[in-house]
Amino acid sequence: MRPRPSLLLPVLIVLGLAAIASLSTIAAAQTAPAESDSDLRRQVQSLEKRLAELEKGMAPPATPAVPTAAQPFDFADFTWINGSSRERVNPLDTKYFTPELRLDANETYSFNHPRDHTLDGSCEVGRTNELQVQQLGVGGDLYYEHVRGRVMTQFGLYSQMTPRNDASTSRGQWSTGDAYKYISEANAGYHWDALHGVNLDAGIFMSYVGLFSYYNADNWAYQPSYVSANTPWFFNGLRLQLFPTDRWKAEFWLVNGWQSYNQFNEMPGLGTQQLWRPTGWLSVLSNDYWGYDTPNNPARQRWHTDNSLQIKYYDAPRRFVDKGAFSLTLDAGCEDAGGVSCFRSSPAKGPQQDFLGFMLYNRNWFARDRFALTLGGGAITNPGRYLVLLPPVNGATASTGSPYFTTNPGQKFDAWDFSITFDYMPDDWVTWRLEGNHRAANTPYFAGAGGMTPIGGNTGAPGTSVPGFTPDLRRSENRIALALLVKI
Repeated sequence: MRPRPSLLLPVLIVLGLAAIASLSTIAAAQTAPAESDSDLRRQVQSLEKRLAELEKGMAPPATPAVPTAAQPFDFADFTWINGSSRERVNPLDTKYFTPELRLDANETYSFNHPRDHTLDGSCEVGRTNELQVQQLGVGGDLYYEHVRGRVMTQFGLYSQMTPRNDASTSRGQWSTGDAYKYISEANAGYHWDALHGVNLDAGIFMSYVGLFSYYNADNWAYQPSYVSANTPWFFNGLRLQLFPTDRWKAEFWLVNGWQSYNQFNEMPGLGTQQLWRPTGWLSVLSNDYWGYDTPNNPARQRWHTDNSLQIKYYDAPRRFVDKGAFSLTLDAGCEDAGGVSCFRSSPAKGPQQDFLGFMLYNRNWFARDRFALTLGGGAITNPGRYLVLLPPVNGATASTGSPYFTTNPGQKFDAWDFSITFDYMPDDWVTWRLEGNHRAANTPYFAGAGGMTPIGGNTGAPGTSVPGFTPDLRRSENRIALALLVKI
C-alpha cells in the first residue's frame, strides 16, 4: 500500500538520515573498533520509534461519532402487551423488506345450535360448528432510505365481515366494499430523522381505537369484549406519527370516517393517539375521535374517547408461573344534534345517544411463556345502538339496516360478557387457542336455534322483511372456540 502523500517528505528525510548514519557507521568501522550488533539494533529501534511518532503527529484528527437517537420503545421487551405481536425476531427479515404471513383458522361451537350455522354480534367469528379460515394475510413492510410502506391482505371470512359493517359504501358509485375487501392494510409514506422519528403516511391503516389488534394472534383473547368489537378496526386517510422521545408516541389522523372507506357526509374525521411507555412494565394509551358519521345526516356529530392501562405486575422467568399482566380499558362517547342528544334526553334535541363501556383482562404465562391463561370480559351501554354490530338477518348490512333489529334513537342496548382463554405457544410464531365465552344482552340479539336465514336462503333485497319469516334471536349465547393462529 502506497504511503499517503502528506507523509512522503518526512519519510524521505528519515530514510536519508538513516542512509547518512549507515555511511558514517561504515566509515567509522574502517578507523575505529566495530560496534556490537546490539548497538545497531538499538539505533534501528530508535529510528523506527521516531518515524512512528512523526506519522502520529501528521495523521488527521479522528471524526467524532455522531450519536443516533434511540429507537422508539426499543429500550424494553413489550411482547407481553395485549394487541401487540409477541414475535421477538422475524427470521424472514431482510434489509429492505420484512415479509409477513398470518393465518387465523377456527372451529367454533355455539350452544344455541343455530340451524343456519350463522353467528352474529362478532367481527372475529361468523360461523358455528364448522372449520373456517377467518383470515389469511400475506404482505409485509417495505423500507428504503426514507420511504416506508406496508401492505396486508385479508382473504377468508374477514373479507366479507369487515366491509359489511361499513355503511359508507352505500354513498355514490363504485363499490369500495368490493374494491378494498381483500385488503386490510395498504399504506406508504416518508420518514424524517427528526426527534426520535417522524412519519407521514397515507392509505388504509389499522385503527388506533379499542386496544385489541385486528389480528387475533396479537391478542390475549380470541373474542374481545364489546368495547373493542364495536369500535373501528380500520381507517382510511392520513396519519402523522411523532416520537418526541423513545418512550412517547403522538399520532394525528385525518380520515374519511369511523371505520369507513368513504366519507358519510362532507367532513372528514379527526383523531389522535397518545402512547406513553415510561418503563418496560407500564403502557398508558389514550385515543380520541371526532367526526360526522351518520349517513345522510350532516348535522349529527360523534365524539369518542378510548383509554387503556396495561401493567406487567409480575416477572420471574425461571419460575413455572413466569409472568402476569392486566389491561383495563374505559370508553365513553356520544352523538349530538341531528335528532339526538349527548348523554341526556332533551325535548329540543331528541333522545339520549351515547356509549359507555369497559373491559378488564388478566393474563398469566407459564413454563417460559409456552402456556398462558387469560380471564376477562366487560360491559357496554349504548342507547341509540349507533355502535352495535347489526345482526345479518336475511343478509342485512350496516348500509341496509334491518326491520328485525332496529337502531333508532333512544333504543337501549346493554350487554356484558366473560371469557376464559387457554393458549399453547410452542414458539413465537404459532398459537393454539381454546376459549369459552358467555355473552348476554338486555334484548334478543344472538343467534338462536332457528337462525337468521329464511328457509331456502336470503330472499329479496338484503335486509328486507320476508313474509312468514321471523329470525330466532336470543338474549344470551355460550360458545367455545378452538383456533390456530400463525404469525411469521
